[in-house]
Amino acid sequence: MDLLNKDGLTEREFLEQYRAGDYERPSVTTDMVIFTVTEEEADSYRKLPEKELRVLLIRRGGHPFLGKWALPGGFVRPNETTEQAAVRELSEETGVEDVYLEQLYTFSDIGRDPRTWVISCSYMALINSGNLEIKAGDDAADAAWFKVSFRPLREQKELIEDGYIKTLEYELRLSSEEEELTAVVAKTMTTKTTSTGTDYEIVSNDGLAFDHAKIIACAIERLRGKVNYTDIALHLMPKFFTLTELQQVYEVITDKELLKAAFRRKVADLVAETDHYTENAGHRPSRLYRRNWRIDDDL
Repeated sequence: MDLLNKDGLTEREFLEQYRAGDYERPSVTTDMVIFTVTEEEADSYRKLPEKELRVLLIRRGGHPFLGKWALPGGFVRPNETTEQAAVRELSEETGVEDVYLEQLYTFSDIGRDPRTWVISCSYMALINSGNLEIKAGDDAADAAWFKVSFRPLREQKELIEDGYIKTLEYELRLSSEEEELTAVVAKTMTTKTTSTGTDYEIVSNDGLAFDHAKIIACAIERLRGKVNYTDIALHLMPKFFTLTELQQVYEVITDKELLKAAFRRKVADLVAETDHYTENAGHRPSRLYRRNWRIDDDL
C-alpha cells in the first residue's frame, strides 16, 4: 500500500505535480587547485636542483574578471557529478588523467560570483610535473604555473564569554616568470564550550579572480596538514626518486627545513629501496626509492 502525505498524495502523484521552478536553484562549478613540484636549475652542476611548489592558474578571457588570473574550472553539466566535472576539467586543462584528486570544500558565500548565485565545489589535485601539457580552455586567454608562498603575517586572540576566537592572517604570494599576485587571507577559528568553527576571509587581493585566493589558502592548509600523517606527498613524485628529493618536496610543502635523520625515520614505512641509482655527473650516485605499496590487513 502506497503511503500518503498530509495532502493525501502518493509519492508518484506528488512527483507528477512537483515544480522545481518554485525554488531558486544555484549554478554549480568545480574549481581545481592543481599542485605540482618543479625543479629550479642549480647554479652549479654539483648542487641539487631546488624544488618549488606551484599551482596552475588560467588568465580569464571573458567577463567577469576579464584578464585576471583564476583557478581552472567550469560549470557542472546536468549529466555529471561534481567529481566527474573535476576529472574532465583536469584533463582539459593539463592533459593528464588518473591522478590524485580529493574534494576540498564547498564555497557558497553570497555574492562570490557577480553573475548569479554560484556554489563552487572545489577539488585539490596533485600531479607529477614530468608529463604535463598545459593548455588554456575555451574561456581562458593563457595558462601558467605560479610558484606558491603562503606565510603567516600576524595572530590575534580574543576571549569571549564561553570560549575564544583566534585569527591568523597569511600572505599568499603567487609568482610566475612575468607576474606576481598577492593576497592576504584571514583564518578565524571560534572555539566555544559546545561548538567550534573555522572561517576564511580575503582581507586584500591583487590579481586573483572571484574568491580563489581563499580556495588556494584552504588547499595549501589541507596539503600541509595531510603531509604530516599520510603519504600524500608521494603523489607529487616520479616513479623512482631519492630520499633527498622526497625531503625537498616535504620542505617546499611545509615551508620548513627538516632534519635528515628524523625525516628518514618518518618516511621509512612509506618508501621501498630499489636496485637503481642516480647517474648524474658530478654527484655521488644515490639509491633510488619507490612508493611502498601496502594492502591493509583488514581488506
